[in-house]
Amino acid sequence: MALSCPICGVRACSQGLEESLPPFCPTHTHPEVLAAARQIYQEDAETRRLSVAAAQVEAEGYCRWPRVQEVIVFARKIQAEHLGIACCAGLIREARILQGILESNGFRVSGVCCKAGSIPKEEVGLTDAEKVRPGGFEALCNPVGQALLLNAAQTELNIVVGLCVGHDSLFFRHSQAPATVLVAKDRVTGHNPVAALYTSQSYYSRLNDVG
Repeated sequence: MALSCPICGVRACSQGLEESLPPFCPTHTHPEVLAAARQIYQEDAETRRLSVAAAQVEAEGYCRWPRVQEVIVFARKIQAEHLGIACCAGLIREARILQGILESNGFRVSGVCCKAGSIPKEEVGLTDAEKVRPGGFEALCNPVGQALLLNAAQTELNIVVGLCVGHDSLFFRHSQAPATVLVAKDRVTGHNPVAALYTSQSYYSRLNDVG
């Protein structure tokens, strides 16, 4: 059975009202999976530690703190002193500002750009026609390299600043430290991806039939 939480209009789970949950709720359809998740919170110390810190940040800063402040407070709560920044080459300026803010708050920071290593795109099988700008050298975005470099630096929390869709997936896959997103890159909307969702019945109605 497909998981269908996005279509739920009840959200009784947020209030602990089990008797009001719709029949398609995962609480009814996948109780064994949710029981396993609950057990992980109880038995895995690192998961419990991160979960407690995340919930505390939510309670303290909800609708009051910008996300960068939430990241700073979360890092302190998990006692992370060395933070990593995995940034897009096109958001170096934003990453530089972030590094300054983090350092002014007492953190040690290691940052890695997505083009580190200068791997030609042809090396993974892309053709010249598949480049952003055909006819010249283009370095492959290297999120695996970013993750491995930050792993080697022994960062304790990694922050993603504008990695492309898919590249972020690869970074999360290979990052040893917990990772969070500060900037979700979306150049068309000024890095505000939800704007396209809010206008999906008007300006961006074409999203309902992407070819």
